[in-house]
This record gives sequence, structure tokens and C-alpha cells, in this order.
Amino acid sequence: MWLTNQTLGGNFFLLGIFNRSSHPGLLCSLIFGLFLMAVTGNIILILLIHTDPCLQTPMYFFINQLSLMDLMYISVTVPKMLVNQLAKVRTISVLGCGTQMFFYLLLGGAEYCLLGAMAYDRYVAICHPLHYSVLMNYRVCLLLASACWFVGSLDGIMLTPITMSFPFCQSREIRHFFCEVPAMLKLSCSNTSLYEILMYFCCVLMLLIPVTVISSSYYFIILTIHRMKSTEGRKKAFATCSSHIMIVTIFYGAGIYTYMLPNSYHTPEKDMMVSFFYTILTPVLNPIIYSLRNKDVTGALKKMLRAGKVSY
Repeated sequence: MWLTNQTLGGNFFLLGIFNRSSHPGLLCSLIFGLFLMAVTGNIILILLIHTDPCLQTPMYFFINQLSLMDLMYISVTVPKMLVNQLAKVRTISVLGCGTQMFFYLLLGGAEYCLLGAMAYDRYVAICHPLHYSVLMNYRVCLLLASACWFVGSLDGIMLTPITMSFPFCQSREIRHFFCEVPAMLKLSCSNTSLYEILMYFCCVLMLLIPVTVISSSYYFIILTIHRMKSTEGRKKAFATCSSHIMIVTIFYGAGIYTYMLPNSYHTPEKDMMVSFFYTILTPVLNPIIYSLRNKDVTGALKKMLRAGKVSY
């Protein structure tokens, strides 16, 4: 219904970030380079996890899911932005805008939940190592990952049709580089305050559950690490958890700013900067954080490179 309703109004126009830059060509090249880094890094990490027997563990199962989400995440927004810049157009169809919004919400919601599942995995590994293989068997991991994708799908299914059903009778120029919900609501000439309140509580609920799991997990992890007598064991536990904490801080911080802070804190420039950070930079950083800081992954990469040289 929303598609039929809005198609009559024509396309939207993504103003993006290039028109605010004094060197749009350089910025376009930079973003394309970051896109290639993110795609290459995440694909390599996925291949390593699937091919190396040493990485067939629950922790790497979740890292594999994270890389898959990041790969899709950056592919939802960046290619369209780059194509528009190269073709010197700014349009996006109503269907394209709705599709972009749906997948963005799906992947964002799924990643919030996945970070909670990863924290629980670390809690079991550090606090209950003897029962780890039982508590985190393949079936449990698959169930947790499926639940993350399901919750993300609900987020996209609920918010996308409602957002796109509002009448956009003002300017159809989106002051953003993709169809994000807050940016779209600013175009509507109807009263969206009730929907914004409902969306706020929905986001609080979606963030509250994973944050509770993450906080509880790390509370018990810290207690367990404090009781460890082995210095090497403490270092290993901290190294395992620090990568996850960095990603949680970046992703949740950006999500809280975008969907939970009042409008008085928002400007189009700030919104685009924050979205640029966790839409483009986070998928670039994730494989770097989980590979350079991880001896198992670097070891698997060296083995793959040696095997490639031998084959050649």
C-alpha cells in the first residue's frame, strides 16, 4: 500500500555528503577505498573461519555472522551513494528507498542482538570453561544466530512500512546519504510525534535486552578474571574480551545517538557524521580488530597465504 501511495509522488533525492565537500572527487575515492577494505577484510575473515579447523569454535561462529552482517550492511548504502556521485544524479526510487531502509534496519537490529550473544559466549567461555562445549554447542549457536536475524527482520518489517506510509508533501530532498528513518520523518508534513515516541520505546527495548546481557556477562567475567591466579590467563581473557568491547562501544554509542537522543541534539551534519562512522567505518574496523588482535586468525591467514604460494 505504501509503495502505491508514494510512487505517485516521484523519486527522492539524496543530498548526501559530497555536496558539502570542497573536494568531492577525493572524498568519493576515499569512501570507495574504505568500501573495498571492508568487503575484502570481511570476505577474507569469513573464508578463514570456514576453511581453517582451528577456527571452528562458537566464538568464531559469531564473528563469522558479524562479518556477514557487516558485508551486507555496507553494501546496502555505499554502492548507491557512489553510483549517484559518479553518474551525477541524486535520485533514489521509492522502492529503492524502502528496500534500503528495510535491510538497514534488519541488519542493524540483528547486529545489536548478535553483540549480546557474543558477550554471553565470552561469559560461558571464561566463567564456565568446563561446560563450554555443552552450553555453547552448534545447535545453541545456530539458535542464537537465528534469533538475532529474526529480531532484526521484525525491526525492518515493523518500521519500514509505517515510515514509508507517511505523506511526504514537503521537499523530497533527503539530507542524508541513505534512507534512514529519522531523515525520512523530517520530510513528512504530517504529525509523526506519536510514531517517534513508539519508535523510541521500541529502540529502548531492542537496546535494553542486549545491553543487560552484555553488562551482566562482563560483570561476571570481571569477577572471574579478578580471581584468576595466572597472569597469562588474565591477559588472554582481557585480549579475548577487549575486541568485543570496542565494537560494542562504537555500535551502541552511535545507535543511542541516532534513535534515542532528542531532536535538539541532532543536526543533518551530525547525523551524517555519526551514520558515516558506524555505517562505513565499523565494517572496516571489525575485521581489523578481530584479526590483527587475534593470534588464531593471523595464524590461519599465514597458513592460507603459504598454501597459496605452494599451489602457485
